[in-house]
Amino acid sequence: MVEEMADYKDEMVGSHPSMQALKKLIERVSKSPTRTILIYGETGTGKGLVARMIHRASARASKEFVDINCAAIPASLLESELFGHERGAFTGAVERKLGLIEAANHGTVFLDEIREMDPVLQVKLLSLLDTHQFRRVGSVKNNSVDVRFIAATNKILLSEVESGHFREDLYYRLQVVSLNLPPLRERGDDVLAMSDFFIKKYNAVYSRNVQGLAPETEQIFLKYPWPGNVRELENLLERIFILEDDNTVLPKHLPDRILRTVRSGLTTVPSRLMPETVPEEGLQEATANFQRVMIANALSANEDNIQSTAAALKISRHALRHQMIKLGM
Repeated sequence: MVEEMADYKDEMVGSHPSMQALKKLIERVSKSPTRTILIYGETGTGKGLVARMIHRASARASKEFVDINCAAIPASLLESELFGHERGAFTGAVERKLGLIEAANHGTVFLDEIREMDPVLQVKLLSLLDTHQFRRVGSVKNNSVDVRFIAATNKILLSEVESGHFREDLYYRLQVVSLNLPPLRERGDDVLAMSDFFIKKYNAVYSRNVQGLAPETEQIFLKYPWPGNVRELENLLERIFILEDDNTVLPKHLPDRILRTVRSGLTTVPSRLMPETVPEEGLQEATANFQRVMIANALSANEDNIQSTAAALKISRHALRHQMIKLGM
């Protein structure tokens, strides 16, 4: 979790205006004294990369960058991981342990998936943000710390506040400066630039000489909505490097789910809002198209695993297979 910082700056690839504006905002925010930054973005858009870029461009760059995934550590352990504990604080605490926040003193703490933090810990984090002091588990002594907190979420936190899943006071404390990462599907030709970047990267890793995407593959990449964003793109290309021998990325190398989605013309991710006008194709076909997009995106996000996809859609495996057949998928 305490990381050695590599040179991440070159990995923010793309010339789309939204990315150029984001780079400028990162530079400005990095130099500011603000201690809290909130990053919004869908899964796979690069929130961790942006957090590292902010750290590297800041006056805290020579100190530690600590990466904590709030969803990956059980709530019962997260408090000790964050704040540390004293000897004898609980069964198994045979010696004092410094927490990750203390380890990052004068540096940066990145709290990924902040929405998943337990409500009790949300209170303690708010207190730390307000006072710059904390207590190790089992201690009665306050310890001071100077840390910049960067939090990230793939959910709209204000909606989480309204539903009672996230503290309103902590939300406003974190929301001093916020950055919004655009999904890959909204970045135009950046998907081709990202592909070139990853092809060069994996040419070096696997000692290959892949020249790039075939023209037909470029058109597919431009039309596919990339629900898993940059992470999905990188994982796809690395898989092709491992399994294929051609020196060009061809359509035949792509998973059926991507080809199906593009052939069906399902190149947008459905909005959570109702359409403002009546669909031209009528209610039945519009509903069917909506279901095709949802299933295709769920398959993509779960790497074509039917069991995981069915669980994500909250239906049985049998029901999912039946619906896919019914929809011609």
